Amino acid sequence: MIWQPSRTLGDSAQIFTGAFYDFYYPPSGFNFDMDSFDTPIQDGRVNAFYSTPSIYTDEKYAANETWPLKQGDFFPYADCPHCYWTGYFTSRPALKGYVRLLSNYFMMARQLEFFVGRNPNGPNTDALWEALAVSQHHDAVSGTEKQHTANDYALRLSIAYQEAEKLVNSAFGCLVENVPKGICHSPKMQFFQCQLLNLSFCPLSESVDEMGGTLVVLVYNSLTWNRTEYIRIPVNSIHLQVMDSRGILVPSQLLPINSRLKELRRKYVKGYLGTSGGSTARYWLVFLATVPALGLNTYTISVSNEGSASASIIESMPKGSSATIRNNYLKMTLSESGLLSSIVKTGPEGNLSVESSYLYYEGNPGNDTKGADGAYLFRPIRNSASRLSISENISLITGPLVHEVWQEFSPWIHQVYRLYEGKDHVEVEYFIGPIPIDDGIGKDVIVRFSTSIDSNGVFFTDSNGRDFLKRVRDHRADWDLEVNEPVAGNYYPVNLGMYLNDDKTEFSVLVDRSVGGSSLANGQLELMLHRRLIHDDGRGVGEPLNETVCIESVCEGLIVQGKLYMQFNPSNKGSSWRRSMGQQVYSPLQLAFSSVSDGESWADNSFHSFSAMSTDYNLPENVALITLQELNTGQTLLRLAHLYEANEDDELSTKAYVDLKKMFPKRQVKSIVETSLSANQEISKMRGRLKWRVERPDETIQVVERGGPVDHQNLIVELTPMEIRTFLLKFTEVIAL
Repeated sequence: MIWQPSRTLGDSAQIFTGAFYDFYYPPSGFNFDMDSFDTPIQDGRVNAFYSTPSIYTDEKYAANETWPLKQGDFFPYADCPHCYWTGYFTSRPALKGYVRLLSNYFMMARQLEFFVGRNPNGPNTDALWEALAVSQHHDAVSGTEKQHTANDYALRLSIAYQEAEKLVNSAFGCLVENVPKGICHSPKMQFFQCQLLNLSFCPLSESVDEMGGTLVVLVYNSLTWNRTEYIRIPVNSIHLQVMDSRGILVPSQLLPINSRLKELRRKYVKGYLGTSGGSTARYWLVFLATVPALGLNTYTISVSNEGSASASIIESMPKGSSATIRNNYLKMTLSESGLLSSIVKTGPEGNLSVESSYLYYEGNPGNDTKGADGAYLFRPIRNSASRLSISENISLITGPLVHEVWQEFSPWIHQVYRLYEGKDHVEVEYFIGPIPIDDGIGKDVIVRFSTSIDSNGVFFTDSNGRDFLKRVRDHRADWDLEVNEPVAGNYYPVNLGMYLNDDKTEFSVLVDRSVGGSSLANGQLELMLHRRLIHDDGRGVGEPLNETVCIESVCEGLIVQGKLYMQFNPSNKGSSWRRSMGQQVYSPLQLAFSSVSDGESWADNSFHSFSAMSTDYNLPENVALITLQELNTGQTLLRLAHLYEANEDDELSTKAYVDLKKMFPKRQVKSIVETSLSANQEISKMRGRLKWRVERPDETIQVVERGGPVDHQNLIVELTPMEIRTFLLKFTEVIAL
């Protein structure tokens, strides 16, 4: 067949491919490989030999046949009518989250390596590159490996991260001291990162009131647009003030740290460090940070007798009463049951009736020989999920910058709704686990959003964070589907997010790691966030997916912490939020800390902000920087990607232009060569793409435009929707930072 996975790129991105005749195996009579079941073919009339991909493809192309056309993707797939391989979309969610987190960290560290100069003898990003590459194995980040193998992947990532962290800390010091590239190796300004910041553990920030000096908070932005976002830092004192790099007071708010997070901190800090980590932090200090594109900004936190951080108001929600929190864009209402009931948006968008609840599917033990619920397979024992009732422990926290709702659905599921002032989306933070299995039943835990949208069985999920593909419940575009597993057979991988709509409203949810998701009823979206199972599914793992964490002599099921992001818009108007917010979720602001005894000397003798690009320049909002890497050859690898599909957005699904002179104002480009995506061939020397004859549903020939050649004088790169372009650059000189 000819596979055209991208609707936008059409026949300019054809793949000649095929599916095996029988799962992993050839047709009967032709299995004569090394573990052969059949007698090798021996006939003088037949010349059968092992080919190569290029020879095989050339012969097929020369046949000048017309091939079936496959569009979209192949999900979900199954190896028997009840055996859908849709469980691994979520399996090992903590490992999936760790790989996602470090993938962004790697991209950021590569940028910093480019700014300050690469040291081939270390510390550098090579070890993290290799560890992340290994984690892309189809039985690694997928979650379909044995437990001891998953442990090894995580250990390799952790060790490699520690080396990259040394590079990042050093680079931050070099940038604030404004030392020219290649010269700075041991900056005087020492920065540190807090790896367990998600657990509210950061010794430097927690001791601000004790050290008597000033805490410098460095905020780095790896995106190529200016960003204004809230950051939160654990502290103990209420007498604190935040100043920006110009010495101007920044509004801030103190929030209490909820009891569930304190409990997790005590447990996991001891697990990571071998010690308790001291008393838990008392507050989150929240403030709004503004950071230039591809650059950094600094803030200082110090003790102030007056104290400028605003306190939060804490209320317990009485049983049987409704409650509301709001910012300047949204109002969220909780019903008498404690569940979210509606979101109202200021302006013409109106309101959306939406309920959020947590449920779980009971795993099928596979006694019928059709497969158990396991690492690969998702196979619930019944087609309905059990709802978890919300407890009475609901707290409302309000303040000038952020408002929160803390909820407990069970002793092992906790959730926080969060509204930030000036932001038009809802942040949802969840803590799930340990999933109980004392009843002998494995469980797949989901969050379900039920809205008033009349979606008519249609929803959309992303394909590797790029195209959004239309999904229709209980339907396949290529054949008549026999529905044997109405739940598992409608699950799809979600890497960026998913949405549904009708002729009036569009509801979107973004994720912070790869998960499985579906829409099993009109107006509903559900995401599987965690799973703990007690049977092997017989697909090669050889053990149940039962992740446990042991701290000293105590072992219990894995706890997963993650975030979701929700927004609703008028129909067909949500793409710009999904694309821009998706980039921010994937590439969060990076924080580093340094303590100085004399705040005035810091203010007088350091460079408090940095941007690699011209101060008046951002990349177009429909373009993302994918790779910026200094190679050992002295060249620089640059990848740029258009974020939008054709016709996805009225304004942003258009040709975009990147000015390399403004992107690299401190350097002069000596040469630029466009290459293949993997940068192993020059585009000008590549063999032309084969144009295959296909059986088209209609005879309309789609003409796909690609960005034109780069003029070596103007250095403007054109990108058309969904296009990724890769270049090798050489610079003639480096101008002081």
